[in-house]
Amino acid sequence: MTTAIRVHETGGPEVLRVEQIDIGEPGPGEARVRHTAIGVNFIDTYFRSGLYKTAMPFVPGNEGAGIVEAVGEGVNFVKVGDRVVYSATPGGYAQARLIAADKLIPIPDGISDEVAAAVFLKGLTAQYLLRRTFRVGPGHTVLIHAAAGGVGLIAGQWARALGATVIGTAGSEAKIELARHNGYSHLINYRTEDFVARVLEITGGRKVDVVYDSVGKDTFDGSLDVLKPLGLMVSFGQSSGAVPPVDISVLNTKGSLFLTRPSVFGYNLDRATLLDSAADLFGVILNGKVRVRIDQRFALTEARAAHEALESRATTGSTLLIP
Repeated sequence: MTTAIRVHETGGPEVLRVEQIDIGEPGPGEARVRHTAIGVNFIDTYFRSGLYKTAMPFVPGNEGAGIVEAVGEGVNFVKVGDRVVYSATPGGYAQARLIAADKLIPIPDGISDEVAAAVFLKGLTAQYLLRRTFRVGPGHTVLIHAAAGGVGLIAGQWARALGATVIGTAGSEAKIELARHNGYSHLINYRTEDFVARVLEITGGRKVDVVYDSVGKDTFDGSLDVLKPLGLMVSFGQSSGAVPPVDISVLNTKGSLFLTRPSVFGYNLDRATLLDSAADLFGVILNGKVRVRIDQRFALTEARAAHEALESRATTGSTLLIP
C-alpha cells in the first residue's frame, strides 16, 4: 500500500485526505515511480477547488521526481533505477505512482531530485512563455506579475539572461526584495502602488511588449493598459480568480492587442517537444543563468498546510512535498 493524498469532493484545503491506496504493477507503456520530491503548484488548487474539472476521487499533483521502480511491457524510454522527473500529469501527491513512461524525463547529472521537482512544471512554463509564446530577446520590455512566485523567479532570471528589461509586481516588500535578486530591473508593490501608472513611468510612456499574467481577475484590465500597440497579453493563471468574460473589441480600442490563454499541457503534446523543452530548461540551470529557490518543504501528509500557505500568498519560490 502507498500513502497518497486524495480528493473525494471539491472544496478548500480541508478536502485533502491522507489515505492508503494500492497502485499495483505497471501495465504496457507504464512505469512505477517512487517519489523523492513532489512539486506543489497553483494548478493543484484549481483541481482541488473544482475550478478545473476532473473525475472523483483523484490524487492531485502535477509534478514530481523520483526513481523508476518497475516498467511495463514495451517501455524503452526509461529503465529501473533511473532518476526521472515529470510534469503536467495528475496523480503526484503519493509516495509512489504509475505513469505513462513517455512522460518521464531523465534528470541530468548536476541537478538534484528536489531541484528537478521544484522547477520542472514551473520551468517548462517559463520556457514556453519566454521562448515560444513570445520569443523574448534584447530590446524587449516585459512585465511579469507575481514576480516572487515559482514561475516569476525563474522567468525573471531567464528573461534577463535573454537581454530583456524585466518589470515585476509583487505584494510585499519582502517579496520585492527577493525578486530584485532574480533578474528584475524594476519592481512594483501592487498593494501600495498603481502598477499601471508605475509601468508608464518606468517606460517613459512607451509601455511593454508583453505581459505575463498568472494573477487573473485582479490584474487583467490593468495589464491591457500597459501594452504597446500590437502587444501581447499572456494570461496563464488566475490566482486571484477567473478573468470575467472579455469583450474582444477592447483589444482593438487599446491598440490592436493580441491575447492568448496558453498552458504547459498544450505546448508539450508530444515527447519530442517535451524533450526539447526540458533540455532548454536544464541547460539554463546547469549554466547558472537560472537558480532554483526551494523556500517551503512540507511532509506529504501536510499537503493541506501546503495549500493553505500557497493560497494565502505566504509562499515564495517553489514548494515541495517530501514523501
